[in-house]
Amino acid sequence: MEMENLRRLRLLLEDFPKNHNLILVGQVELMASLDLAVNQDIKSRVTYSVITKRLNDDAMREFIEGQLDRIGLAHNTFTTGATELIVRTADGVLRRCRNLCLASMLEAVRSTSGTTIDIDVVNRVLLQPHWQKEVDLTDF
Repeated sequence: MEMENLRRLRLLLEDFPKNHNLILVGQVELMASLDLAVNQDIKSRVTYSVITKRLNDDAMREFIEGQLDRIGLAHNTFTTGATELIVRTADGVLRRCRNLCLASMLEAVRSTSGTTIDIDVVNRVLLQPHWQKEVDLTDF
């Protein structure tokens, strides 16, 4: 969440009773910005904040397999290489892992490449601009 969006939210909250507060989860940069004196009025409305820890690779793999079990798909839906690429790219962030798995499934359906999602499908997803990091887009 950008600071400007939080300022707009604060303007909306001025019309609400004072007992309406914010809960921030995993917003490290935002919490650092709130420590500035200019943002004290917004920080006073934050009732709870937590920084989530990154998961290890085994927990990420277990999450993927657990979600595949929930929807009734086999564990070999993702090849070993695709699973490793997803886990490495997600970097311990559960939301990134989930979104990358979903995007890979959608890409596999679009390309009708079969029932197994391989490393090529995941790489096609990772080439999309919103998966790129700023450092990857910089020309040297």
